[in-house]
Amino acid sequence: MSRSRWQEKHRNHNGTAEASRVLLENQHLLPSTGHALDLACGQGANALFLAHAKLDTHAWDFSSVALEQLSAQAATRKLDVHTLEIDLETEPFPDLSFDLIVVSNYLYRPLCDSIFHALKPGGLLFYQTFCREKVFDQGPSSARFLLDENELLTLFPRLRPVVYREERLLGETKTGFRNQAMLVAQKPETAS
Repeated sequence: MSRSRWQEKHRNHNGTAEASRVLLENQHLLPSTGHALDLACGQGANALFLAHAKLDTHAWDFSSVALEQLSAQAATRKLDVHTLEIDLETEPFPDLSFDLIVVSNYLYRPLCDSIFHALKPGGLLFYQTFCREKVFDQGPSSARFLLDENELLTLFPRLRPVVYREERLLGETKTGFRNQAMLVAQKPETAS
């Protein structure tokens, strides 16, 4: 989707989304302090959640509209979120170190190595996105942005999985965690 279409999508969005399930279901794994990044943050529900958890939170996206809305929400809630407008698919990945990175509903495979290197030793990755095999119209339409079966486990081979969950749609219900995969994984203390 082009930048202008994303800008329009965020401009027309009403309300604030809830943080991703990978964060909500595994919040007991969050560090008590440190630097966190919400990568491809959109309107920043994950960033707001992390800032509320007292983490020094950064939020990166290529939609200035989404980042403005996130900044307004953060100000209303008296939370500090550092935003950066960046096209992660064309601009260099900033060289910063994070104790935690969260990626939700975004898949660009060439970034996986940069994400690994942006994590501090012992840092955690919280990742959740859509799988290719689906019945209902959820997530991206292009297979390029959808995970193959168990692919999320293979995208970060140097991280140690802590939590992994992948569900294919079974039956006719759209409720629950369906057609998605989630991973919480830790960078080894000795990794570089």
